[in-house]
Amino acid sequence: MRYLVTGGAGFIGSAVVRMLVNRGAEHVVNVDSLTYAGNLDSLDPIAGAANYSFERIDICDGTEVQRVFRDYRPTAVLHLAAESHVDRSIDGPSVFVQTNIVGTFTMLQEARRHWSALSTEEAARFRFLYVSTDEVFGSLRDDGFFDEDTPYDPSSPYAASKAAADHLVRAWTRTYRLPCLLTNCSNNFGPYQFPEKLMPLIILNGILGEPLPVYGRGENVRDWLYVDDHANALLAVLERGRVGDTYLVSGRNERRNIDVVRAICRLLDELVPDERIGARESLIRYVPDRPGHDFRYAIDSSKLEQELGWRPRETFESALRETVRWYLDNRNWWERVRAGTYRGERLGLGGAR
Repeated sequence: MRYLVTGGAGFIGSAVVRMLVNRGAEHVVNVDSLTYAGNLDSLDPIAGAANYSFERIDICDGTEVQRVFRDYRPTAVLHLAAESHVDRSIDGPSVFVQTNIVGTFTMLQEARRHWSALSTEEAARFRFLYVSTDEVFGSLRDDGFFDEDTPYDPSSPYAASKAAADHLVRAWTRTYRLPCLLTNCSNNFGPYQFPEKLMPLIILNGILGEPLPVYGRGENVRDWLYVDDHANALLAVLERGRVGDTYLVSGRNERRNIDVVRAICRLLDELVPDERIGARESLIRYVPDRPGHDFRYAIDSSKLEQELGWRPRETFESALRETVRWYLDNRNWWERVRAGTYRGERLGLGGAR
């Protein structure tokens, strides 16, 4: 199998690329434009592998995407490239429309061109997997779960752009018979995550003794999924999923945001106690909520579990401890990130452009 992974220098994408290369894929080409959250340092463990290549390409550039298909002749595409931060989509929605919608359209068109020219045998093996989010479904209240039949109700510009791309993928399958699959996942966490997201931001601020910002009163609930468990799920869908089907991926780890923050504080106090900082919970600061903040996400991943035999390997507690330890052990990685375009400042105040 030859794989084309878009967004492979991002958080989830780099986990997928590392897993594929280490599993001995014939070849993996990573397509990424290296915007602010793309980081080739996340691929250092496999950067010298003979079965790995990197192409710095914007997925909206059809000519370059076509060249990559022609040069590498992938058997499968895992399309993860996206602008993914809700707060940034509130402040600047235009790039989300361009990358997430136009970029997905471009990938579908060039995948279709490539697939149409394959031999009958190669065309039968080809797959296009699009990786989406549970945020396309909007917000849940205190009970119930998202599943594959949940109506779409996106709240943020980010969620709306992903919902639009979901619909494009399904349309290309139904209209052109392009062999696509689609996944919607819950909130990911783990090593190499860009520190604008909740967990790494709290971990790094806690290490440094800086304030720990929590939206509202921290009552919003998220369903947490360890990134390597997610990568395993994506490969299961790619290898065994039914063409045209959607699969929802969940770690079945619902937690209030404030409880996640407090758990990180306890781990940091245990692993790196600091008398100057004291108990990390004293650093918690409640800040004004962001506009359109969904109250609760929760996924029923029964279809994936029953049909494809996937299960998360990590518990929330084991994965959180491993994640905190990773950031403690890889200070060089996150110090280089924080020295760049993002230093932990508040985003998502609604100044759209």
